[in-house]
Amino acid sequence: MNPQIWWYVARASGVVGWILLTFSVLWGILIPAKFTKRQRPAWMLDLHRGLAGLTIGFVAIHLVAIMADSYVEFGLTDLVIPFVSDWKPVPVALGVLAMWLLVIVQATSLAMKHLPRRIWHRIHMMSYLTFFLTSLHGTFAGTDATSPLYQATSLAALAAVIFATVFRILIRRRPRSQPTPSTAAPAESSGRVRRSEMGTNSFGHQSLKPVKR
Repeated sequence: MNPQIWWYVARASGVVGWILLTFSVLWGILIPAKFTKRQRPAWMLDLHRGLAGLTIGFVAIHLVAIMADSYVEFGLTDLVIPFVSDWKPVPVALGVLAMWLLVIVQATSLAMKHLPRRIWHRIHMMSYLTFFLTSLHGTFAGTDATSPLYQATSLAALAAVIFATVFRILIRRRPRSQPTPSTAAPAESSGRVRRSEMGTNSFGHQSLKPVKR
């Protein structure tokens, strides 16, 4: 077996996990947008959670592969406690922080029904920070950062998240359309019915009384 297999697995799982995180964040931003239906299908939220779950899975593979690789000696404490690693301590710490934020966001999402919505929402907003920390970790700690393909993908992911965020903010600030006169109350005409000419039927609803001419 190729002695560098674990290093390849670590690199690949890290990149795939980062791409899955990007799609999860993008989907989470666009789900509540106004262009979706008010009653959103359940599969939309399931897809968002599924992407987040897959992200955690690939992060776990990333950590196992890093510990199994012999290129850099990583212990468990190096991967779960920030600034403990001797190899690129700051970039590695960014990845550790992003990992814990991802776990917290996913755990609170699963327990959303048992949490006050305001608290859940504030914690869920850390998804933005998770994305940016992960992107910085991959740029400064990953060995593929010099690849033109990786750089193009990073720029595309960053631009997509920023664009989706601005789009959502603009959609939320857009004033709701007011009903037009034709769709509001029925137009009054010369044959209008006065409230004084209305009675109440046996079911408690208002009914018209004939008007004496």
